[in-house]
Amino acid sequence: MPVTDIGMDLGSANIRVWAKGKGIIINEPSVIAYDKDNDQILAYGEEANQIVARSQGNIVAVRPMKDGVISDYRVTERMLRYFLQRAMGRRSFRKPYLSICIPSGVTEVQKRAVEEAAYQSGAREVTMVNEIVAAAIGAGIDITKPVGNLVVDIGAGTCDMAVISVGAPVVFSSGKVAGNYFNEMISRYIRKNHGLFVDEDTSEEIKLRIGSAYRRSKPVVMQVSGRNVMTGLKKTISVNSEEIRQALKECTTQIAEDVHGLLEKTPPELAADVATRGIVMTGGGSQLDGLSDLIESRTSVNVMIAENPSCCVAAGTGQYTEMLDQIGRMEY
Repeated sequence: MPVTDIGMDLGSANIRVWAKGKGIIINEPSVIAYDKDNDQILAYGEEANQIVARSQGNIVAVRPMKDGVISDYRVTERMLRYFLQRAMGRRSFRKPYLSICIPSGVTEVQKRAVEEAAYQSGAREVTMVNEIVAAAIGAGIDITKPVGNLVVDIGAGTCDMAVISVGAPVVFSSGKVAGNYFNEMISRYIRKNHGLFVDEDTSEEIKLRIGSAYRRSKPVVMQVSGRNVMTGLKKTISVNSEEIRQALKECTTQIAEDVHGLLEKTPPELAADVATRGIVMTGGGSQLDGLSDLIESRTSVNVMIAENPSCCVAAGTGQYTEMLDQIGRMEY
């Protein structure tokens, strides 16, 4: 099998592109700027965010992939073409071998549409990659060995987890409690308890700065600005990390319970491997403070967060075909 030139992770929040010999070369939001009046796409990625922030109401941000599902695959195709052509460069004379990892919730029809778009964009050969397998490879796990490895990938739209052995998931679970849901719970809490509307970007910032799944020894305080629910005017409040831990408690507990439930369904031999080797976490959501500790306390298994967890899926997607040579082609 030919070696992949480009690996692409079509995530709900970000598109990341890996290039052989270069690593991650593109990491931008999975968003477009859409002009409603003229029915026209104006920009993609980071440029789209900047246009929307500085434009009137007729130009809106559209995310064609939401909560692990492609909500508009025609727009997704166009976004795929744009980022693939950027990765290839305008003067590329040789068609690349491309591996694509798409959200776990896509349908077969959508998967074929993405694959066709990749070919039309100039790919020589396209390989579709299982997201959780890509995460494991990107985390540095040798999936070719006949041992069990439990990987938990918490992205923006989905939380996928699996015990992988000899290149394939043996037991698998996927849920919607992930990064975007964390943000939603934070915004709900602040609206209910502080009478303040905050946007998605503010919720994300709160999560990153003071979000926690485990009680901190010393609470951290953050100033948050938003719109007063009653007056509609700007208002600034103080929020502490213990409040955000309570806001996220249902989410984080659910993830810990899901990991425990997956272990209960794992064959004894592989479960013993996991107990010895530990649990590996990937994805941006895995970086929530204390989440690894919470899972460890629930499962009694050592939990490790992969290096550069947000980029594991993209890197693993690019490295997939090289590893596949060792275990034979597999269909997911």
